[in-house]
Amino acid sequence: MYDIVTFGSATRDSFLRLKKENYRILEEREAQESKSICFPLGAKIFIENLQVASGGGATNSACTFSHQGFKVACCSKVSNDKRGEAVIEELKKFKVETQFIKKDKKHPTAYSVILSSPIGERTILLYRGACHFMDGADIPWEKLTKVRWFYLAPLSEKSVQLFEPLVKFAREHKIKVAVNPGSRQLNLGEEVLKPILSQIDVLILNKEEAALLTKIPAQNQEMTIKKLNSLTRGIVVVTGGREGSVVSDGKYVFEAPAPSILPLEKTGAGDAYGSGFLSGLLKKNDIRYAIQLATANATSCIQKVGAKNGLLKKDDWGSWPRVKVIKKPL
Repeated sequence: MYDIVTFGSATRDSFLRLKKENYRILEEREAQESKSICFPLGAKIFIENLQVASGGGATNSACTFSHQGFKVACCSKVSNDKRGEAVIEELKKFKVETQFIKKDKKHPTAYSVILSSPIGERTILLYRGACHFMDGADIPWEKLTKVRWFYLAPLSEKSVQLFEPLVKFAREHKIKVAVNPGSRQLNLGEEVLKPILSQIDVLILNKEEAALLTKIPAQNQEMTIKKLNSLTRGIVVVTGGREGSVVSDGKYVFEAPAPSILPLEKTGAGDAYGSGFLSGLLKKNDIRYAIQLATANATSCIQKVGAKNGLLKKDDWGSWPRVKVIKKPL
């Protein structure tokens, strides 16, 4: 029926590009914890540009899969409002099946405002909406039995309760599972997570998420990879932004850099990498190729405003060279 069904959030995003003179960055010593963006209280803050697009892990990843030639459906939740209609319409333009997107009468469609600076940094203001309150009744279980892969983007709020049932259902029906878990999933605790992770075929994390899951400092890459390999039976992917990515299949480690390119807007980069990696893996069953496609897709994504506008199409790598991947024993 479908090659891949994606699960997770569906949002409407507004991208506001700030004028440099209208804000200030507080350094760590000033902000006490981490760098912060500062606006004058009571002032009018002018912006250079405004763009609106759909977002959310489920929709972003679905659009990569569709662009790469796979038959894909998105399973999420929006409201019967203008924002929800816009999300569905944009997915249809990407030829993503939307019949599994439910309409919520209680919660509005989730919404984000992304404040972007000229130096590529951003702050996201998030309103949690319909997609964060999915439950088992929103999943069309009987229509999913013949799917090849489930791709689970981050689940949060009430939707996190679907993590275990979705993985269990997949195992029962011989459906493979790729997971890019969010912080709410990673905070479920080892007792809950261990049996779930042991059933996953591809686990995708950034280095901060990997540290949260393993309780190992992010800089200790070797121990982190070994710990992750012990938690899941499949392939482990850890991304590090400008530091590149590391992948392990339990026997070997594959390391690759990221192109040294200044991003225009980072939103959707993680989704572009994760879905790009699985696309490459399904095409050639080759981790090296999957890393190269994932890196190119993420790099292309951050050169456009909006999480979907820069996604690569099938057999088109754009101007992005294939990164060098180093393979070595674990």
